[in-house]
Amino acid sequence: MAVGVVGAVVPALPGITLIVGAIVIWGLVAGFVGLKWALGVAIAALILSVAIDYLAGVLGAQRVGASRWGQIGAFVGMFLGLFGLLPLLPTGIPLLGLLVGTVLGAFIGEFLHRRELKLLLRIKQSAKVGLAIVVGTLVGNILQGILALISLIVFLVTTWP
Repeated sequence: MAVGVVGAVVPALPGITLIVGAIVIWGLVAGFVGLKWALGVAIAALILSVAIDYLAGVLGAQRVGASRWGQIGAFVGMFLGLFGLLPLLPTGIPLLGLLVGTVLGAFIGEFLHRRELKLLLRIKQSAKVGLAIVVGTLVGNILQGILALISLIVFLVTTWP
């Protein structure tokens, strides 16, 4: 469950899903005695987490007028950065790569899409989109971390002897 709490905060890692899985495994071992609240809260947190995950990045991007290209670029950059596939990041630090990859991907995607703008306006809009997507994602991850902690606390309170 502790790994699930960390995973809820770190993008692209399973979070609350691990917590729900751990509660189910605990229930199989303990016979699901006293797990009604813990499992219910964890499942509700999982559903909210999925909604937050989707809405946080999308709303942040839409707020600054991001195109679909910018959003797709952010996803591709996040994937490449997470697995250290970006040539600019020889450090191999996945979290740094994730952050930088998301910003670069959103910037490049938006830059390619906004051909109608003059170069300076194009760069400015692309930078705003990259920053907005990262900020939205970080806010979403913080909210998911709070949901994961709530799930863990409810589990501990309801199952502690």
